[in-house]
Amino acid sequence: MKFINLVLIFANLAFANALQEAINSAKNGDIIELGSGVYEGDIVINKSITLKGLDKNAVIKGSGKGNVIKIIAPNVRILNLTIENSGDSHTYLDAGIKCEKANNIEISQNRIKNALYGIDMQECSGAKITHNEISSKPVATALRGDGIRLWYSHDNIMEENFIHEVKDMVIWYSSNNQIRKNRGTNSRYSLHFMYAGQNLVEQNEFEGNSVGMFFMYSRDCVVRENRVFNSHGAYGVGIGMKDTGNFIIENNTLSHNARGFYLDQSPFQPAHKNIFRKNQILYNTIGVQLHATLHESRFENNDFIGNLDIAVNDTPGAAISKVSWEQNYFDDFEGFDSDKNGFGDTPYQNYAYFDTLWQYYPNMRFFYGTSAMSILNFIAKLAPFSEPELILTDEKPKTEPNL
Repeated sequence: MKFINLVLIFANLAFANALQEAINSAKNGDIIELGSGVYEGDIVINKSITLKGLDKNAVIKGSGKGNVIKIIAPNVRILNLTIENSGDSHTYLDAGIKCEKANNIEISQNRIKNALYGIDMQECSGAKITHNEISSKPVATALRGDGIRLWYSHDNIMEENFIHEVKDMVIWYSSNNQIRKNRGTNSRYSLHFMYAGQNLVEQNEFEGNSVGMFFMYSRDCVVRENRVFNSHGAYGVGIGMKDTGNFIIENNTLSHNARGFYLDQSPFQPAHKNIFRKNQILYNTIGVQLHATLHESRFENNDFIGNLDIAVNDTPGAAISKVSWEQNYFDDFEGFDSDKNGFGDTPYQNYAYFDTLWQYYPNMRFFYGTSAMSILNFIAKLAPFSEPELILTDEKPKTEPNL
């Protein structure tokens, strides 16, 4: 192994791309150190080397076409660099760093900016992607690329990255990955799973996105100790699920979102079950929105505080009775705990009265929270003029929250 310092190389080479020439001249295991300065990008790394900035004033700048760095060899390390100015092709997924069929890559302590896609991993496993700051092109959200994209990539660790002003962070057809302690802001989906199984999502913080996390066609994952705030817009969601099963979702905090949980036909398979345990569902417009419910989900020992609606069923005839509720805390429970055992003497029941209008007809939400709607809903509870819908029953509600 040897160190190659490009400050000296530039003094002696007249190549069009001295950084690429240094890579071409290196051997497996070599470390190329970059001092302060701007280095020409559009490079290809085809051997197991380390590219390291002495500080983040070492900038690798792309031409604005294609990828700034492309990795096609295993055991490559990209450390402590500023990487910028990829192309803008969604067709070719132009990226700050693109990795293709190369395992055991480390990408750490970098700043990736003005790159359509930040890090694109295609059939790459065993990578460590840690402590990076990633943002996309300064365009409308729908025109940005993903901050991190995994495609058929397994056993990777993504930890303590700050991802902002991107479209999504996407996990496609990828399993056994750890997504831990990342922060995501001002994007569309901070985390989006598609056909992904047996992944761990832990201790992340997602704020100010349209959707914090959305899991689609996925199974057997653990989602715990995450914080999701201010998922905004008419269809904002803290944690959403579509045709997803065998998830354990526990000890998460969902606060000030348009919807805390959104369950779309999840679980989809009869033998699967989603378990929601010890979550804090706080001050959302809707705590849990149920759509096209088919099979059982279980809500155990969660706290529902300050939500405008605890739960909503937006699909007439759905099998919401299959959703079980056990020992949850509801701040609007009006019962007593005469034996002081921490649980109500009577069940908690949540009904939809006149407010079924806005559950089944979204355009009615224009009147949501108005005095006219509040009065009509109050009258409907006193003297129902239509049959109310039972949304949930908890036979043993807690009288004190976990907070």
